[in-house]
Amino acid sequence: MSNARERLLELSRERGSSLAALSEMIGRNPSYLQQFIRKGSPRKLEEQDRRALADFFGISESELGGPEEKSYNPAKKLPLDGGWVDVPRLPLSASAGPGLAVDDELPFDNFRFSRRWLREQGLDGSHLSAITVEGDSMEPLLRAGDEVLVDRSGRPFRDGIHVVRLEDTLLVKRVAAQGGGRLSLLSQNLAYPPIEVEARDVEIIGRVVWKSGRL
Repeated sequence: MSNARERLLELSRERGSSLAALSEMIGRNPSYLQQFIRKGSPRKLEEQDRRALADFFGISESELGGPEEKSYNPAKKLPLDGGWVDVPRLPLSASAGPGLAVDDELPFDNFRFSRRWLREQGLDGSHLSAITVEGDSMEPLLRAGDEVLVDRSGRPFRDGIHVVRLEDTLLVKRVAAQGGGRLSLLSQNLAYPPIEVEARDVEIIGRVVWKSGRL
């Protein structure tokens, strides 16, 4: 199993996906795969978890400790237009610090997600895009260089982590309604004070629903 742990860590680094994000993708708590790799608990991956990870990385289950006869078969993978969704990566940075100007919004690349996984998360790929976090005000939740998946589906607002446009800048903040038509833009890093604004002065671009970043 040591080879399976090493292979999973290698794959997560190559894809730029954190172990916490991968754990959440398979429906586990954020520390599940970290404990599997670092502490050997569980001793082996559950079959459904192993299969989901193999499908995500496009590898054989045997690389993650599964028997060869139950391995992922690349020849039988779902058609790309039916089983997978390409989510655009935009050359934009949402600042977790003082704010950065909005630039071009033409995608330069894509993240590929399982259509089934997106459906299980209640997400529609046509309303998703990925952008990069800059600054340190959302640490330790979000760090500079993390890429976040933004749901721009226009669902009713609720408190949470959002990407917002304030004047000419994009920010990623925890947004909380204060009543009376006001919002608080809150940082995770307590060194940064809250930003109090009128709701009409802020455009909520979308809710952050997933993150990818190096360990």
